[in-house]
Amino acid sequence: ARTTAAALRIAVDLTEEELITREQALMRIDPLLLNHLLHPTIDYASGFETLTTGLAASPGAASGAAVFSPDEAEKRAGDGEDVILVREATSPEDIHGMHAAKGILTASGGMTSHAAVVARGMGRPCVCGASELLVKESKNFCRVGKVTIKVGDIITIDGTTGDVILGKVKMVKPVLTRAFEKFLGWADETRTLGVRANADTPEDCRVSLKFKAEGIGLCRTEHMFFAPERLKSMRQMILADTATERLVALEKIKPVQHQDFKEIFELMGSRPITIRLLDPPLHEFLPRNKDEIDKVSKQLGLSTSVIKHRIAQLHEENPMLGHRGCRLGISYPEIYEMQVEAMLEAALEVQAKKLGGKPNLEIMVPFVANVSEITFWRERIEEVAKHILKGKPKVNYQIGTMIELPRACLTAYEIAPEVDFFSFGTNDLTQTAIGLSRDDTSEMLSDYLTSGLISKDPFQSIDQRGVGALVTMAVDWGREVVPNLKCGVCGEHGGDPVSIDFFHRAGLDYVSCSPYRVPVARLAAAQATIRAKEIKD
Repeated sequence: ARTTAAALRIAVDLTEEELITREQALMRIDPLLLNHLLHPTIDYASGFETLTTGLAASPGAASGAAVFSPDEAEKRAGDGEDVILVREATSPEDIHGMHAAKGILTASGGMTSHAAVVARGMGRPCVCGASELLVKESKNFCRVGKVTIKVGDIITIDGTTGDVILGKVKMVKPVLTRAFEKFLGWADETRTLGVRANADTPEDCRVSLKFKAEGIGLCRTEHMFFAPERLKSMRQMILADTATERLVALEKIKPVQHQDFKEIFELMGSRPITIRLLDPPLHEFLPRNKDEIDKVSKQLGLSTSVIKHRIAQLHEENPMLGHRGCRLGISYPEIYEMQVEAMLEAALEVQAKKLGGKPNLEIMVPFVANVSEITFWRERIEEVAKHILKGKPKVNYQIGTMIELPRACLTAYEIAPEVDFFSFGTNDLTQTAIGLSRDDTSEMLSDYLTSGLISKDPFQSIDQRGVGALVTMAVDWGREVVPNLKCGVCGEHGGDPVSIDFFHRAGLDYVSCSPYRVPVARLAAAQATIRAKEIKD
């Protein structure tokens, strides 16, 4: 951390003394090194031995007591203890334990797994895909070779390198200096590519604004449903037999959605905010084991047989290619309609009470493969807006889609006239274009990297010749029919410097990334502008 801080200070001093130009100063610093100034890092001068190594899924380092359940993480953290949550893989139901933990370690999963994406958004260190790790969650221990780690044993993880270490290790605390702020101010004056943040909660928005994000490129509404009372209402909606019963449950969910949107609009002022309608398949909200099923049965007054039957009905062999995104909305339109009502009513309230700037809302329909799907939803969103806004002040809103399937790229010329913007979801686009499961291939990709068959993990840095070609094609074809079509990227590649350079060359308007990656993206975008100018000159 001291080396990065020193390099930054020297670059700023030399520029102020007019010994180098701002452009030369900006090109001197590797954007990824800024992570050393944003997160705690291990003091590698201190002695320690690495137990195993996984994927460096979210930067920073943390030490704490190993725990194997989210409830245990929450309990111990509530007692003032630092904990590391260790799981085979995390799920949305683990969110309370992830919030409580200082760091997250999983045996499986890749760079875009649930654990990795959520940890980056929280700014928590995370190591995923530590395949040598055998995790026995129900028995409260894990094992690497002959070493057993029991609940309460102290471990350290380094999400910048992927190292997992037994015991506590000396840390270097992050420090933001005057030189850091000045240097990134120069980056902002230089870059032409916008930088937004992926933010799902008011706290995410505060962090994003701290790091000077220009808006929200992705607000994932499903992350708003996992607090206990909200999850109860969500399950009531999913387990309902009729549309009428679903509407009763949705009426309980709508006020909390409204409040979330209201707080986000207040914080973000007039900056653009892209809110994605519900994307994941419904089974993700349902209980997964006998204890959870029994608990839900008591909460909702339903028999366990009814719950098990519904779980069986919603089961899919390949849910990531199944009943999700706009497909879910077409089957259960009342869900999307409720969300749109909550957004527009929250925007009206913020405008009326002058609680912030006038909201600049972008409503995003996910997982579109056919133009008919976005046409279906544009008409219904506009119908809801007409009903909500009748006789009311105008609300600034646009309707767009998440481009995350190859077919959407190949038919961009059909989709573009039906939308106001494209937002590329490059996590799923990579998965569907290459035919790789983003959650199950970390060990295989490690073999490919070791063997030299590929040079980079395509979920970390975009596959420019394959997936990147689809992005470029969609941008070009979309703008052939809609010349001013706004195009951005909200996949995790939006925080990778090499990918950002590609997105600049592809002509995108902005990138969006996890809040703690915003400074990295700001510098990388500036460097992309400088490189493009040098090539042109």
